[in-house]
Amino acid sequence: MDFNNCVSTLKRYSMARIPFIALNSIEKIRALEVIRLVATDLSLPFYAHTLSKGMFDIATGKTVNDDKSVMGALDFICEQIKIKQNLTFVFTEVSDIENDSMTSRYFLDVVSLAEENGAVIIVITANPVWSQLQRLGMTASLNLPNEQEMLQIIYENVEPYRSNISIEWDNSDFREAATTLAGVTRVEAQNVIASLVANRAIKKSDLTEIKFAKDRLFSNIQGLEKIEVSHNILDVGGLNGLKSWLNDKKKLQNPEKRDELRKRGLQPPRGVLLVGVPGCGKSLSAKAIAAFWELPLYRLDFATVQGQYVGQSEQQLKEAFQTAEHVSPCILWIDEIEKGLGSSGSDSSGVTTRMVGQFLFWMQECKKLVFVVATANDVSMLPSELLRRGRFDELFFVDLPTEEERKEIITLYSEKYLKTVLSDITLYELVRITDGFTGADLESSLRDISYRLIANDELQLTDDLLITSLKNVVPLSKTSPEKIEAIRDWGRERAVPASGKPIGGNVTESKPARRVLV
Repeated sequence: MDFNNCVSTLKRYSMARIPFIALNSIEKIRALEVIRLVATDLSLPFYAHTLSKGMFDIATGKTVNDDKSVMGALDFICEQIKIKQNLTFVFTEVSDIENDSMTSRYFLDVVSLAEENGAVIIVITANPVWSQLQRLGMTASLNLPNEQEMLQIIYENVEPYRSNISIEWDNSDFREAATTLAGVTRVEAQNVIASLVANRAIKKSDLTEIKFAKDRLFSNIQGLEKIEVSHNILDVGGLNGLKSWLNDKKKLQNPEKRDELRKRGLQPPRGVLLVGVPGCGKSLSAKAIAAFWELPLYRLDFATVQGQYVGQSEQQLKEAFQTAEHVSPCILWIDEIEKGLGSSGSDSSGVTTRMVGQFLFWMQECKKLVFVVATANDVSMLPSELLRRGRFDELFFVDLPTEEERKEIITLYSEKYLKTVLSDITLYELVRITDGFTGADLESSLRDISYRLIANDELQLTDDLLITSLKNVVPLSKTSPEKIEAIRDWGRERAVPASGKPIGGNVTESKPARRVLV
């Protein structure tokens, strides 16, 4: 629950004199603010215990017991509730109450005594509480600041400096910053904003910096691999149909557009599924999307979430999704999704089926800005429920590059790796003999020529060397034409061409489009 709901709930529990309240939160200071507001509203004595101060009066800050240990505080409480009514005691740092232990049993005994004398024991914790103890009371939770609360936090940390620093942000920018920082603690958000204020200017470009500052807060990512993305990847361009679709969806990240989505009961775009010929640009498309949307990129590897025990895989997959929500807004890349969620026919334990269900449920219910980019090579392994309309926002097919696209790819990599500009005649011949090559085939072939030239000083770059080297390459389309055609047949019926051209066609445009390469 948010801050205000937490105050209301805790106030109600305190008025009812519930003897034990577990306040779930990882923000001790913010949780104490909730309790301080409740104490003020009810005009009742509230005392808090910390390991650094001992027991003190929340209203005045005056220390009432110098013993800083938890056991000493419990001894003090036992004495006080025998002689006074309607006392409330708050513990901020208690360990070893998750299970049956000496500490949890002592708490159980003190809570029973509190119930007899109208006292309340509140424990601020981020962990579960021993079931026997929890059954004597109630639970409340204080979630991390939501967008509205984060907006207020940002204003509070920026407005005092408005007369001293340059602030380029408008209301929309403040809201975008709040959306980005939602999911971190108040202290973490204050630190990020303070680092911007220290530059004596808050610029429009700082919105991108905030996204990656939040990313750095979660440097130890469980179940996800952080992928570094260079903005140079945008120079390759490519996949015009996909890029046009992404450009429209990027506009929905605007705060005003998100408000309109909420009013209509719509979720932000959830993701795309890229299928097609191996080596034609699906994997690098995820990186290009992250660079284009200026969002951090995380890769989910199903090998890291597979466990040997019953239920372990499902739990680790759930934790990976939760982590993705924490670092949102972000791009979540699932490469070769069929290897993790595909139907291989050997899933006798039902793990894959449960993981598919868990993945689909998460995509349906996730409210955070996590955009999924899933790629697949073997479409025959994909379960039908994953392909049903509405699971992904769109299903794109990435085909073999056309003549004009091969021309662009060869030109690009000959300039990059060979440091040369090919003549029109040579380029025409290379395009002709590379019919059926994937972008990866072309890139690796030209890179290999560059390796040979660097290793052998006597070797000269000639047209014969280029033509001979490329003729010696046998692409997948030649070794497995039936497989390529089967993939294309599947794509024609179910997918949108990512290039904007007919699947399996070879349409030449006056202005060739570049293709994103693997």
